[in-house]
Amino acid sequence: MKKLLQHGLKFSTLGAPHDEVKCCRFLVVLVFLLPMFAPPASAHEVRPAVVDLHLQADGSYRVSLQTNMEAVLAGVSPKHSDTNESPNAATYNQLRALPPHQLEERIRAFWPAYRDGLRIEFDTSRSEPDLIAIDIPVSGDLDRARLTTLQLSGKIPSGAKTLRWAYAPQFGGSVLRLHRAGTNEVTAAWVREGTASNIYPLTGDVTTAQSASRSEVFGQYLILGYTHIVPKGLDHVLFVLGLFLLSARLAPLLWQVTAFTLAHSITLGLSMYGIFSLSPAIVEPLIAASIAYVAVENLITARLHAWRVFVVFGFGLLHGLGFAGVLIEIGLPREEFVTGLIAFNVGVEFGQLTVIALAGLLFGYWFRNRSWYRARIVLPLSAAIAFTGLYWTVERLMG
Repeated sequence: MKKLLQHGLKFSTLGAPHDEVKCCRFLVVLVFLLPMFAPPASAHEVRPAVVDLHLQADGSYRVSLQTNMEAVLAGVSPKHSDTNESPNAATYNQLRALPPHQLEERIRAFWPAYRDGLRIEFDTSRSEPDLIAIDIPVSGDLDRARLTTLQLSGKIPSGAKTLRWAYAPQFGGSVLRLHRAGTNEVTAAWVREGTASNIYPLTGDVTTAQSASRSEVFGQYLILGYTHIVPKGLDHVLFVLGLFLLSARLAPLLWQVTAFTLAHSITLGLSMYGIFSLSPAIVEPLIAASIAYVAVENLITARLHAWRVFVVFGFGLLHGLGFAGVLIEIGLPREEFVTGLIAFNVGVEFGQLTVIALAGLLFGYWFRNRSWYRARIVLPLSAAIAFTGLYWTVERLMG
């Protein structure tokens, strides 16, 4: 590690024409040293349950509920962004390692208590669905959360006119995707823990639902965007921190952040309107590679070259596609689509500014003019970020 940092100090004195060649060589060295220094992989993020509720023409309904059942069984609080933060982490990890048939036994035994936490209301009357099937993936990489899908079904009461969904707060938030018979349209809504969904009509115009006000929608998606960065978006946090480390001075930082913001706003909007999209299998490794690139460039140069802003803009396009992934999964309210989209983007910006402000308070403001700032802060942190980004790149490419 010491020799690598010495190389970084040496490279920082090189001129711009040599920087890109040195960057490629340095990346090769890091790839070979990665297994020795790389930190643990992706965390067990506690994500909302995804609930696809289908209203059938024969008067029945069907529910496909996908969630991390190990977290539910272990009693991991949704307040934790990572299951490892929970005092019940050991139980969670034991459940995570179970083969599908053993985990299914645990889920079926827990089903009566779990069903009590599912509230499907027709005209304020609760319907209790039956558990039809459980689909559990084989336990593979224990560093990745396993998502179980429960198939439920029930009867719609005769003459019912409205529907409402709620999920017990101890199970976390949920994403309701309502599919009504006779239409291909899907009504999606994010339901925060401790709250219930809008009231939706079973027939007719869904926009007549008792919906949240514009300010409520803005507040919900503002929080969603912010928490997607702090504390849940470690990859985006490391990228922004990489931008900060090259120069803690305001002007160079603003150029980079402005380019990044403009770029991810473009692709986020295009993705949400269905104009352009890329598979997460492509986007996620490239986002990890962008983290590594920015960090390695910090190691080989101490100056903000002209190409840096354009490179950051290009990487911002990728990060926008990553932001869109979570927003597409959760969905936006049809009646306030633009409001939710803008609020989410503003929340993301607040999250990024929080990262920059904290970095500035921790070391940029106090130490940036010290002679040892680059050697003792920029280089070690950039090396750690580079190792992390490369590790994630390899891990995500391998699936």
